[in-house]
Amino acid sequence: MKSLEELAAIRDRMKNRVVLREGSGETRVVVGMATCGIAAGARPVLNAFVEQVANENLSDRVTVTQTGCIGICQYEPVVEVFEAGKEKVTYVKMTAEKAKRVVEEHLKGGKPVAEYTIGNN
Repeated sequence: MKSLEELAAIRDRMKNRVVLREGSGETRVVVGMATCGIAAGARPVLNAFVEQVANENLSDRVTVTQTGCIGICQYEPVVEVFEAGKEKVTYVKMTAEKAKRVVEEHLKGGKPVAEYTIGNN
């Protein structure tokens, strides 16, 4: 059993991750977490987005969340990026490493990573 201080420290460390999943940023990253997505590796992809958004201090404008079935199981793990005033970008066959690049180039730099999108697979 952990002490009360250790549990409080864990709670404080995890607050940012929970806020990321519930935030109201102008950009929304949605990871498909239905059974097919989880089986294909969506959980590490979700975790990578949450960690990278926090590490890059983007949590004030980017919300990372999850959804159920997106409907294109053969392309799992699937990630959709919604930005105000722009067309949705759908990333397919994602990995944690690809997620890091999407955060750097798309969420931070403003340029979608075309080679990871559904139109290029």
